Amino acid sequence: MSATVEGQLQPSAPVQAAYSYCEAVTGQQARNFAYGIRLLPTEKRQAMSALYAFSRRVDDIGDGTLAPEAKYERLEATRALLDRVRKGVVDEDDTDPVAVALADSARRFPIPLEGLDELIDGVLMDVRGATYESWDDLKVYCRCVAGAIGRISLGVFGTQPGAQGADRAPEYADTLGLALQLTNILRDVREDAGNGRVYLPADDLAKFSCGDGFGSETPPPGADFAGLVHFEVRRARALFAEGYRLLPMLDRRSGACVAAMAGIYRRLLDRIERDPEAVLRGRVSLPGREKAYVAVRGLSGLDTRHIARRTVRRRT
Repeated sequence: MSATVEGQLQPSAPVQAAYSYCEAVTGQQARNFAYGIRLLPTEKRQAMSALYAFSRRVDDIGDGTLAPEAKYERLEATRALLDRVRKGVVDEDDTDPVAVALADSARRFPIPLEGLDELIDGVLMDVRGATYESWDDLKVYCRCVAGAIGRISLGVFGTQPGAQGADRAPEYADTLGLALQLTNILRDVREDAGNGRVYLPADDLAKFSCGDGFGSETPPPGADFAGLVHFEVRRARALFAEGYRLLPMLDRRSGACVAAMAGIYRRLLDRIERDPEAVLRGRVSLPGREKAYVAVRGLSGLDTRHIARRTVRRRT
């Protein structure tokens, strides 16, 4: 149940407690994400926290130390929970705060919950130890674990009434998710290698003589690691350019949120491009002051206006 305060439907105390739990998880586990969603109004920020907390649970199962069989069981149990949310049978006094918050968010916003099924499918690919021969193969994985999150988030953001090209908004949200995921893959290449995972396409690794992997702070002998990184950076930049066309379709605060999150990752990409081997020495990150600057820039609408002007020029 919810109460109406000043014309707005407010969460009940149990639901508010569930959202508080999800916001705590988000603040502790996803600092880049948290920087972006703090720009949203309360109701949207809470919904995004619920989506993150559910997604974090799925990711933690995939990245954990359980045997594969146990991971399969837990992922399918999580899918069953998602089905309960979809059917609207999660009560506000349920003992699982993530389920309570996600169920409330799904009632408030047109969230395409099937995107969370795709996320589970993507994590199952990790559990099975999937590798990728080509970029087309890797895109399937990226669409599951990141593109789907972009489309789900769009369900919370919505598009502005009358926004030109709004029918393509899910496509742009998906593409922006791919850009963020490819940036993640580049940033985490050493960490993933240590966990026995290789995400970059085998075709690309062979092209730059990097097929021996990334098990140390220096590239394998004879490898053109910088060439590989610059190649992937160009691919990510093209994805960002396409995905950024979403921004003018969003309201000011939703656009600011997306611009902030994407802006942080674009700056990470800049750092990786300047010093490719940095990703082999440790995790590349931005200082808090730089993230704050990106957030302010997003809230000012500079990126949105720039993309809107560029889009108009393309049409004329």
